[in-house]
Amino acid sequence: MGNVAGLLLAAGSGSRLGRPKALVVVGGQSLIARGVALLRDGGTHPVVVVTGAAEPDGWPDGVVAVRNQDWATGMGSSLAAGLTAVPPDSAAVVIALADQPLVGPESVRRLVTAYGGGARVAVACYEGRPRNPVLIGREHWPAVVALATGDVGARPFLRAHPDLVTHVECGDVGSPDDIDSPEDLARAERLLAT
Repeated sequence: MGNVAGLLLAAGSGSRLGRPKALVVVGGQSLIARGVALLRDGGTHPVVVVTGAAEPDGWPDGVVAVRNQDWATGMGSSLAAGLTAVPPDSAAVVIALADQPLVGPESVRRLVTAYGGGARVAVACYEGRPRNPVLIGREHWPAVVALATGDVGARPFLRAHPDLVTHVECGDVGSPDDIDSPEDLARAERLLAT
């Protein structure tokens, strides 16, 4: 069993928010830095980050940075670019989104643990509802990329293969709430301050 890498998708322009989400600061950290910490603290290595609309000034050691030149086409191209950059010794990857700062590292740890127990595809669930992050074994990456077009990531693959999916409840350790608007950002700030 190889190691589990982390993949943070952070390429979007944040059109509804009015600025690229990756560089938005919430709870004293940019969303991109928070996402890298989420994956690292959750036990993935290395962490691959896909950027596009904006680039941070620098990267922590050990981060594999990938710029998706086609970021404007949507999440599918970022997912493909990120999976291509994951080192060959990684047997699985946990995929997280930069705009979900309330997901906790324990969610990532639970997915990695599920992989260690034999799951090849695992999805974090919140009160029984599948969301992010997700873990996908390397053998499924070509099928994931084939179905990830436009502004969708792994969801079409997960829906097409429900028999492969292990659901991992994470509602007690985080929330998958997105930051899509100034109101969402203010709410996340309040929750992170408590």
